[in-house]
Amino acid sequence: MPKILCVAEKPSIAKAVAQHLSGGSFQTGNTRNQYIKNYSFNFDFGRSWGNCNVVMTCVSGHLTSTEFSPEYKKWDYPPPETLFAAPVLTKVDQDKIAISENIQQQARSARALFIWTDCDREGEHIGGEVRSEAFKTNSHLEVKRARFSNVERAHVLQAARNPIDLDQRQIDAVSARIELDLRIGYAFTRFQTRLVQSLGGPLKEAIVSFGLCQFPTLGFVVDRYFKVKNFIPEPFWSIKVTHKRDNIDVVFSWNRNRLFDRAVVVILFERCLAAKIAKVTKVTEKPASKWKPLPLTTVELQKAASSFLRMNGQQVMEYAEKLYQKGFISYPRTDTDRFDKGIDLRALCQKQVQDNRWGAFAQDLVNGAFKQPREGRHDDKAHPPIHPVTWCAPTVLTQEEGRVYEFVTRRFLACCSDDAKGQKTEVEIEYGDEDFHTQGLIVLERNFLDVYPYWNWTDSSMLPKFTLGEQFEPTEAMMTDGQTSAPSYLTEPDLIALMDANGIGTDATMAEHIQKIKDRTYVMTRPKGGGRGNNANEAPAARTGRGGRGGRGGRGGRGGAANRASGGGGGLEEFIPTTLGVALVDGYDKMEFDISLSKPFLRKEMELKMKDICEGRLTRNQMMQSSINQYKSVFEDSKQRANVLKNACRRYVLNGAPD
Repeated sequence: MPKILCVAEKPSIAKAVAQHLSGGSFQTGNTRNQYIKNYSFNFDFGRSWGNCNVVMTCVSGHLTSTEFSPEYKKWDYPPPETLFAAPVLTKVDQDKIAISENIQQQARSARALFIWTDCDREGEHIGGEVRSEAFKTNSHLEVKRARFSNVERAHVLQAARNPIDLDQRQIDAVSARIELDLRIGYAFTRFQTRLVQSLGGPLKEAIVSFGLCQFPTLGFVVDRYFKVKNFIPEPFWSIKVTHKRDNIDVVFSWNRNRLFDRAVVVILFERCLAAKIAKVTKVTEKPASKWKPLPLTTVELQKAASSFLRMNGQQVMEYAEKLYQKGFISYPRTDTDRFDKGIDLRALCQKQVQDNRWGAFAQDLVNGAFKQPREGRHDDKAHPPIHPVTWCAPTVLTQEEGRVYEFVTRRFLACCSDDAKGQKTEVEIEYGDEDFHTQGLIVLERNFLDVYPYWNWTDSSMLPKFTLGEQFEPTEAMMTDGQTSAPSYLTEPDLIALMDANGIGTDATMAEHIQKIKDRTYVMTRPKGGGRGNNANEAPAARTGRGGRGGRGGRGGRGGAANRASGGGGGLEEFIPTTLGVALVDGYDKMEFDISLSKPFLRKEMELKMKDICEGRLTRNQMMQSSINQYKSVFEDSKQRANVLKNACRRYVLNGAPD
């Protein structure tokens, strides 16, 4: 029988796929790497290859790394600008040599190479690395890949019998991104590290790294910091009308909301008092709905982690990955927020009926309450939304895995339920020349809210009967005052939302970039609304012209508290830049480039170019040339204005220390 070499991205997936394809009957062979096994069995691939002998093995993430040749690895020479054109080498990592040799050995006698890496850009690139290693001993291999999004048995069998081609465009896009990250990151890191170290003091030994995604991420944090610190509260005044009827105090809010001129408000208020009588100008009763959530994406899972699961984005992705590898949920890295019509969602609901927490709700869905999920606007064409693949008992999961699995499952069941239904009453009155309004809500059917406790929608005060055209003398009218509030510091959900909207990183890497600016001590975190964090270098009060007067929109709310996620606790945290973080962003911004390095535009443009490669509108070489020219120009400008960055470091980090 012909031999098919199957290669997965990680050991747990290799074993799970081998279990399903072999029916649980396979032989296990060891390799020189203790974590990498070779599983041997027979399988009928159908029309693709027929009945074959299969060896299923795996890698452990990326096999190779890209680096500069030795003569370019010194910090002092050659100068950093040479790194934009320096030769680069791609080679197998030292700790992956045994894995590479195993692939080469197994490929020698194989008819075909069947790639089982994750179905995303990074997985495609890893598949390309596997192909390169296999070709070293067998250049005539037929190469295919499996398209799959979970390791449930039927899904794996379907993928095995319907192989597709590796996508070279995706491989090229990732390859370009890796090389650009290396060239640009190393060039700017060496430039700014040497510059900052020359200032001496606490910066003498500093390593000041630069990353194409981490720097705009830091920019978001610093920008919000200045808006908070430079915020100037503004006083405002408003009018509130209260009327007591049927022992219910009904509060009518001013349609103007508030004004920033007290004299004007006094005049309008006195006109109201002079009128004495209010007239009901509008009474409406209409159905109200709270929409159920969209199907779950990676970004939404990461945003929910801080708010609901007491963990940060990086932690929730680690636990979701473990749940995926164990076969309990679908692939957790996806942009898709709509289910394909071919997925049997009712069958997935049926698998949850045995759970003592949400089983009764799942049974109701199976019995006829099922509603088709909402359809979002995103479909990455590779993976469905994150959803439970099968039921699992809480006893087989760690506490953290259990929280993530529960959230994913409750979100899925909520998607398959109906919107919450209610009745909304709105009343408007005219008092003097001013209009006021109030509203009441009665929740009639909770529906998805019964299984999804993360959202709330409750009855407001019931309104007594008001009739259109009736007149009454309000029980009380009063002027109120207040002042605008500063915006809050960014929380992790805020930061992820900004990164997502501006194309900084991918759904799979956003949490890593956030963690990186923490590790680099460019930012610190603290419980939202809490006191000082555990970093002594919190940025000082801003002394620049950023930010300014507060917006006249809503008030900036605060509240909630949590432990530091980096300490393993988790919860809603806010991000505060350190003095070094502020100095870097403020320094580059004051260089006044057309496009600032701390803003997301350059990186977003690169992400769009990667998409163009994937869709055939751009070649790898075109992207490389365009991006290198762009960043090299910024680099040369940065060198000419290096004193601006130095001055920012003196100001914020060295407290104005002279040369």
